[in-house]
Amino acid sequence: MVSENRAGSGTALWALVLLTATYTFSFIDRQIINLLVDPIRTDLSLSDSQVSFLQGLAFALPYVILSIPLGRIVDRANRIRVLVIGILVWTVSCVTCGLAKNFWQLGVARMGVGAGEASVTPASWSLLADYFSEDKRALPVSIFLMGPYLGAGLSLILGAQVVDWASGLGAIDLPLIGGLAPWQLTFMLVAIPGLCMVFLLPLLRDPPRMERLSSDAASMNWREIYCYVWPRRGIFGAYLLGAPFIVLVLYALQAWVPSLLIRVHGLEIVEAGRYYGTIALIAGSAGVLSGPVVARWLASHADPARAPLVTSIWSTSFLIPVIVAAGLTESLTWALVLIIGASYLVTFPLALFATGLQSVSPNEMRGLMAGCFVLSTNLIGLALGPTSVALASDYIFESAQAVGSSLALVGATVLPIAVLLLWRGLSAIKSVAES
Repeated sequence: MVSENRAGSGTALWALVLLTATYTFSFIDRQIINLLVDPIRTDLSLSDSQVSFLQGLAFALPYVILSIPLGRIVDRANRIRVLVIGILVWTVSCVTCGLAKNFWQLGVARMGVGAGEASVTPASWSLLADYFSEDKRALPVSIFLMGPYLGAGLSLILGAQVVDWASGLGAIDLPLIGGLAPWQLTFMLVAIPGLCMVFLLPLLRDPPRMERLSSDAASMNWREIYCYVWPRRGIFGAYLLGAPFIVLVLYALQAWVPSLLIRVHGLEIVEAGRYYGTIALIAGSAGVLSGPVVARWLASHADPARAPLVTSIWSTSFLIPVIVAAGLTESLTWALVLIIGASYLVTFPLALFATGLQSVSPNEMRGLMAGCFVLSTNLIGLALGPTSVALASDYIFESAQAVGSSLALVGATVLPIAVLLLWRGLSAIKSVAES
């Protein structure tokens, strides 16, 4: 591959800070609805299945539909501008969520959030791969991938504070808008940090594109992409098909653990937000940072090419009994301990998927491959994660109080599929190495 000089370390670190902050704020705006399930459900007279649509499909459909087109744009256009436009779309849409008066208005606004956030992963992954060389990329990517867990945690911790504060205000009336419920004001306030990135990101320059197949090609046509991917289909399949079932469980946890703590274990909404927000913030971040460390240790004792997938298989195997026990235990103390374990293990392999996919993809198709990753993980993970738990509660257990049993059932069903898909990827790596 053709290589060029990279940006200075100070510039690269500044870019890492801004891109991680952008990713974090995007998840705050995306995940805040999980804390607000019960007040939204009550005020708008919604079922759990309708709420799960707002949490999952309403966001995921535009997010996944636009991921590949935006990935192709990222491979051709100024990546900073793509990010800024995406931020404007999702933050305005998040404010609009706070203005919604019924199910359909909230659904359309959530679609806008998904459309805007579809730009973040393709543009950010491509930028980080050009700011950091392959041998120095694992730690920055791991830090960047802390964004979802920082965002999920902060959305619950800060969201709980906002809800507590707004609830104490009594009736909230804003000029030109009228009366607002505390959950509506929360949507509006969490959009503000994202808007700050609109002014900070243009301070970055779009760096030169590195590690290209040729010096005169900015992107590849579809035939060239096919000819590159097909001989390596087993490796790409491991990254693009194994991850979605792990992400499904991740989003199921993020969507329904607050409700589990409220409905089953009797916590108030503010307590549940603080408990799970802290867990997601610390345990999720620790997991995504730990995965590459363990993989590097394993690579020093075994085949380095297989270490990421082996690490992912073991962490996912340990996750299965932990999430089942977390859903079924009747003890609040044990539930919190097991939720900590599940939040740590479910994030373990995610940085390994990201760095591995970048390493196997030339620059001309990195945005596209990141878009494919977004498509596969969210089409299965985000769309089905919250919904699968809700459907199990509504139609299998037929009780809103059975959310814990539903979480256990979903984890016990889909995680073995993930392990099988990752295991099959190991033989593909061996075949490519021998060819």
